[in-house]
Amino acid sequence: MQTPKKDNNFSKRKVELGAISEWVSEGESVLDLGCGRGVLLEKLVREKKIYGVGVDSDFEKISRAIKRGLNVIHGDICEALSSFEDKSFDWIVCSRTLPELEDPERVVKESLRVARRVAVGFINHGFWINRLNYLFKGERIVNKVYPDRWWQSRPTNPISVSAFKDFCETNDITINRRRFLGANWRTRIEFMPNLFSGYAIFELTQNK
Repeated sequence: MQTPKKDNNFSKRKVELGAISEWVSEGESVLDLGCGRGVLLEKLVREKKIYGVGVDSDFEKISRAIKRGLNVIHGDICEALSSFEDKSFDWIVCSRTLPELEDPERVVKESLRVARRVAVGFINHGFWINRLNYLFKGERIVNKVYPDRWWQSRPTNPISVSAFKDFCETNDITINRRRFLGANWRTRIEFMPNLFSGYAIFELTQNK
């Protein structure tokens, strides 16, 4: 009998979802972009009694989300966003999805149109260990966060904390709240987050 493969990112994923769910109030509406298997939505429905909708292009993952009893849309994120009216949701969540998008700027701006608040979470590519690996080895690190070599993984746009702040300032986007987590994704980072945080979460609204 084959032993099930252990998910090395399970504990970190749990902390990540917990941090995002803290910002969502009971009974609010949430659109989860890149919802995957629907783990976050299921958690929010169970714990916060939210109305949730998920979007993902991976049919297998969407099928598993449907089995969880969730409302999900199979398709392109940009097309899904364009089908919603202004301020249709209290929240849009974009957790670890932004780096894989072809047009992240459009997705963020459309999200701010469709929702009152947007939560964006991403792995901080400016983390000091990542920098050292490029400095001494000249290539992306391979670890629990980045388990695959470059030819085995999907195309990504590496994002750092500083780069994302610059994006928000350039596009007149307000950062209301932020949370920076250390290498273990548990410890809060207050000092030099662009260098010392492994994961970053931002709450965004559009300036009026």
